[in-house]
Amino acid sequence: MARRRAQQSKSELDWRSVLSDPKFREVVQQALAVILFVVGAITLPAHAGLIGGNLIKGWANLLRYLFGWGIIPLAVAVAAVGVLWLAHQLDHPLKIRWRPLVGMELAFFSLLTLTHAIAGRDDAWGLVTRGQDGSLFCQGSGGLIGWAISALLVRYVGTVLTVLVMLLLLSLGLGLTFDVTLADVKHAVSVVRESFSRQEGRRRVRPAERRERPRVSQPARSAPSVRPRPAPAGESAPQQAVPLTRTRPPWESPRITPTPATARPAAAQSPVAPATFPQNLELPSIDLLNESKGPALTDKEVREKSRIIEETLGQFGLPVEVTEVRVGPTVTQFGVSPGFVERGGGDQRRRHKVRVNQISTLADDLALALAASRLRVEAPVPGRSIVGIEVPNSKVQLVGVREVMDTEDFRELGSPLAIVLGRDVAGEPVVADLTKMPHLLIAGTTGSGKSVCIKAIITCLAYNNTPTDLRMVMIDPKMVELVRFNGLPHLYGRVEVDLERVVRVLRWVALKMDERYKLFAAASARHIDDYNRMMKRQGEPTIPRIVVLVDELADLMMLAPEEVERTICRIAQMARATGIHLVMATQRPSVDVVTGLIKANFPARISFATVSQTDSRVILDMPGAETLLGNGDMLYLAADAGYPVRVQGCFVSEEEVERVVSFWHDQVGAIETEAPWERMMRPGEGTSLVEDDYGVDEDLLQRAIELVRRTGSASASLLQRRLRIGHPRAARLMQVMEEMGVVGPQEAAGRTRRVIGGDE
Repeated sequence: MARRRAQQSKSELDWRSVLSDPKFREVVQQALAVILFVVGAITLPAHAGLIGGNLIKGWANLLRYLFGWGIIPLAVAVAAVGVLWLAHQLDHPLKIRWRPLVGMELAFFSLLTLTHAIAGRDDAWGLVTRGQDGSLFCQGSGGLIGWAISALLVRYVGTVLTVLVMLLLLSLGLGLTFDVTLADVKHAVSVVRESFSRQEGRRRVRPAERRERPRVSQPARSAPSVRPRPAPAGESAPQQAVPLTRTRPPWESPRITPTPATARPAAAQSPVAPATFPQNLELPSIDLLNESKGPALTDKEVREKSRIIEETLGQFGLPVEVTEVRVGPTVTQFGVSPGFVERGGGDQRRRHKVRVNQISTLADDLALALAASRLRVEAPVPGRSIVGIEVPNSKVQLVGVREVMDTEDFRELGSPLAIVLGRDVAGEPVVADLTKMPHLLIAGTTGSGKSVCIKAIITCLAYNNTPTDLRMVMIDPKMVELVRFNGLPHLYGRVEVDLERVVRVLRWVALKMDERYKLFAAASARHIDDYNRMMKRQGEPTIPRIVVLVDELADLMMLAPEEVERTICRIAQMARATGIHLVMATQRPSVDVVTGLIKANFPARISFATVSQTDSRVILDMPGAETLLGNGDMLYLAADAGYPVRVQGCFVSEEEVERVVSFWHDQVGAIETEAPWERMMRPGEGTSLVEDDYGVDEDLLQRAIELVRRTGSASASLLQRRLRIGHPRAARLMQVMEEMGVVGPQEAAGRTRRVIGGDE
């Protein structure tokens, strides 16, 4: 008896193990997918009478009775679901979106009701019975479903209102199916309206008025001056098909000066008025950017790596189970659920949960078993009761700016400074709003992806804003990364590459911030949005937002650490309300570059791959960046988050950057390349002749002269300590005072200079 019970329990366990086997479930799902496809493929010829048999004819008659002419799209949908389900099981994962599904169902049922309500006005039920004759479109019958809905609505609201309601639901269903929102409809209507207004305006303008209209002298675009670059090998056809009407690179465009007919007097120009740009500028199309596709991780590889993780941890006495797998473009996160171990002997044996830190300490052993270069353990994953083991993929997917911008998450932000960052470990898009950050700090080793991230941010900002709404200041001490954006109308002047001028640029940004606060106080506005709304109601020009992008902060901190840090911190503390935002990157994340004050004012940070755990703690205040893979793999710490998210950053190519710059250059035309901070060093514009002649601040020079004459000694270290300036400025002051005859020449190394005419 006991043996029979044991055999029965063993057989039950065998069946349970078979049913819980993932391979068995996978085979069952594939079989169901094939059955769905066969049912959908048989339904159409059975409806047309091409296939006989009582069972098949009965199936077709049942569907005709229920759905009428809807049997045709229903059969196609069933076959398509079978094909997609089978493809999903055969290593082609699909992402199911609820909006198109709900939209197609809503459109289908509304069409059934609409056709039955129109065609069956005289005899609604008779239309259902006549639809069983086997005709291809069932004589316009909506079947039992269409009759039930239409009869109910017609009885209570009438035929006309039923048709209107069904048309409204049909349009809503089509909008959900094709992801068309009200904003898209408004944009299309505005574009059509503007095109009609421009055509009407051209008809009203007489030829004489056209000849008398003043023009700005611009270089002719008819004759190309630059030979077009050949397309690189392997470039796809859509990329070559993008029309480019530009005939020369925008950074080679000559500086123009407006003619007296179009130039306004200098006294009449407002100090904060934006540059004059053409009206009704259009934003670039998403087709200018490349579509990026890459190989995805197969289900076979996922199952193999899951088995290795479970076996490796089990060999160390840690029973775990992989309960969740999230496949990303660069890494795959395996969600591990810790099991239980039994400890003690005899009656004292107790089950204990596997500790999280026990799994974290085996990261190197897991990397060895999986043959992975680097492996990161996230213990635990925030918001989920699992331990995340992030394993690099054998094949990396390239994440483009276009695929992230063309997502619902990016559109839902609805912010002019919305930026794309990339995709997380689950393949979901990661976007951010620069106005809420409000500043961004980027750090990482050389070649980890900092400059590409900055170029992707610039491209995204240029796509969503006209030069009237957004201006940029770019600082590139490396001289090779951001110079491609020279000629972009959003840019103030040109990309600054001279370190000696960078301090002046930051000083101008601070002055611009103070100037805007004075404007807000005069207009009783709290921030830039309030001020621009007031100006629009009064018909006055608005002020644009300003984004300052610095590609290398370490070079600036070495040039003048105290002044650069003080200016950056002051801008970061106060500039949010004025619409000024900072995006700074550095390849040397040390405490002398990323100081405590800078970190306190930059809550949003991005860390690419770092050399050591110390650098990761400097950037993120926690380890983890030292295990990143490079090439855009990063940790993004949002301003309102307590834990970073792993993201594969967006990649933007040089060809895409050139297309965006060419688009704005062709639409706006040649622009003046003089930067506004150039006027800070001119006579009669807020500075003195001493500052123009010697290149130093007059007040600072007078303080230095008084200091050396009062103390009777002169040295660069003395000026650094007393005036709180950096060594380069102190050395420059010493040189200027020597040229002015205040101090004598340097006599020997380490000795102070002689003061000429000092206090005795």
